[in-house]
Parts: sequence; C-alpha cells; structure tokens
Amino acid sequence: RVATLIAGVLRRWLEAAIFFANFNLGDATLIAAHVLMFLLFVPLVYLTALFILGIFGMQAMVDHVARRSFPDLERRGGGAVAGSGWNGLAALFGMLGLGIATLPLWLLPPLWPRIPVAILGWGNQRLLRYDALAEHAERAEMARIFRERRAGLYLLGLQLALLAYVPVLGFIAPVVFALAFIHYLLGALQAARRHD
Repeated sequence: RVATLIAGVLRRWLEAAIFFANFNLGDATLIAAHVLMFLLFVPLVYLTALFILGIFGMQAMVDHVARRSFPDLERRGGGAVAGSGWNGLAALFGMLGLGIATLPLWLLPPLWPRIPVAILGWGNQRLLRYDALAEHAERAEMARIFRERRAGLYLLGLQLALLAYVPVLGFIAPVVFALAFIHYLLGALQAARRHD
C-alpha cells in the first residue's frame, strides 16, 4: 500500500513535469516506488539495529577486543553514557538532515542509489566512533583522533554501509561494523599514545 501511494505521488509529479508528452508511467513509478522503499527500509532497519547494539552490546565488544588485541591500552574513561546518548541523537538527526537536504538529488538517476549509502556511511562513523573510544580515550584524545582520522573513518563507514545491502551479511552487519570501528579506533589510539 505504501509503495502504491508513493507510486501515485511520483506518477502525478512526473506527469506534471512532462505534460508535453503522453507516457504511461504507472508501471515505471510503481517500480521506482518499490526501489525507493527498499533503499529507505534497509538503512532504517540497520540503524535500529545499530542503536540497540550501541545500548546493549558495544561495551561488551569493546571489552572483548581490548582484552584480546590491546591488553596494554590504558582505560582513561573520557566518555560517558550521556555522551553516547547525545552522539546517537546527533547521528540520527544528522542522517535525517542529510536525507532531507539531498532529497532533490534523489531524482537524478546516477545519484539516487549512491546517496543512501553515503548517508549511511556518515552515520556509521558518527554513531560508532564515540562508543568505540569512550572507555579508553580522554576527551582530548577522542577529538584529536576524530579530527585526524576523519577521512579514514568516513571511508570505513562507507565501505561497511555497502555491506548492509548484502542480503545475508545484513543480518550480522551491525556487529561486524562495530568490531571494525573498535579495532580501527583502538589501534589509532594506541598509535597516537606511542607517538606522544
């Protein structure tokens, strides 16, 4: 029903936009509506799973990775539960803002499949970076690593966002993403401390 409603809106909009030609756009708009719903549904499900993971599982994963791969890394506790909640809200509203700001670009065929992946990539790095370092880094260290590794964080988020669309991997994607960010950021923290 939602796809039919979206298809109707798309059809009316396209018919108004190309009033000078007589096309039957019913099937094309229905297909476009289904594709659009898929592109929106996957990130919403994935984002919900990431929020649940952040609340209930991230700390256990950070402890596990730190114990096995970074046993000598000192815990300086620069993050807090409130900071994690604020970071989650900032990621959510940032993704919504990016989605609304890029809405006109979704009508351009080469961009519409890339835009949700780019937004999801930004959301990945924004949502997971804080929780990955909250236990081990001081606030100044977190800010420095986020600033210095901005491109690497976004690239990792973008690569992992593509995996969210793979049917089988989509089920375990949030856990894989969290582990990837934990390993990457704890390694960056360890390297920064050795450098200093």
